[in-house]
Amino acid sequence: MALTRADLVYSATEAVKQRLGGRQPVIGMILGSGLGELARQIIDPITIPYADVPHMPASTVAGHAGRFVCGQFEGHTVLMMQGRVHYYEGYPMGDLVLPVYVMKELGVKTLIVTNAAGGMNPLFQPGDVMLISDHINWTGDHPLIGPNDARLGLRFHDMSAAYDPELLTLATQVSVSVPELRLRVGVYAAISGPAYLTPGELRLLARVGADAVGMSTVAEVIAARHAGLRVLGFSCITDMAIADHLEPLSHEQVLAVAERTKPAMVRWLHELLRVII
Repeated sequence: MALTRADLVYSATEAVKQRLGGRQPVIGMILGSGLGELARQIIDPITIPYADVPHMPASTVAGHAGRFVCGQFEGHTVLMMQGRVHYYEGYPMGDLVLPVYVMKELGVKTLIVTNAAGGMNPLFQPGDVMLISDHINWTGDHPLIGPNDARLGLRFHDMSAAYDPELLTLATQVSVSVPELRLRVGVYAAISGPAYLTPGELRLLARVGADAVGMSTVAEVIAARHAGLRVLGFSCITDMAIADHLEPLSHEQVLAVAERTKPAMVRWLHELLRVII
């Protein structure tokens, strides 16, 4: 008899729970390109490689360590994903969101998702941080296609406010205390990758309202809302993806800009976690 999605989630959850020794995280964080080092600031960390978790896909991208880190961060028990798995790595989209459901089963109530993205809004510049107010799923796939397991969530769930309005307001208010942070708000478009977009593709996404584009996050947010989690998401704008001013881009350039922006983002996250409930 084939295992259901919930069976896979419960198996993976049990393996993680045994390693946590009774810790119950309430905040989950998915750390995108350039932010993985934030996990080093966790107090009394427990580290669990993805390879030690049943059914967990392996991360293969540079800059993604591929492990869970759990401990104390600004007064909360947090579970950070130090690196994520992407659709373009060849996994079914349903596999990508397994850790979101594991977080929910472990006790997580709020999920913070981060990524590196190309800026499509001409008012943006590399080094900006964009709070995600909404998203466009341009991947051509969906993590919940197939049989629904009611133990994980509703067959048809609401996405009218996928990114929690109260968390968006709180994150904006807290940013005032980090003046070096250039904070924007906008719509994130997810593509499948791994190739960057052509000018024609960028023009199309701009016309439908995208302010930034990347290759992650949206599947995780869909699953998080399916599981009933509150979500806050933000993008580090690492390059400009504007059709008429497009320049060649490499993953190394993306990581370099994320590295320069990291100090302000990390300080902002510390301030945010101090006041988040």
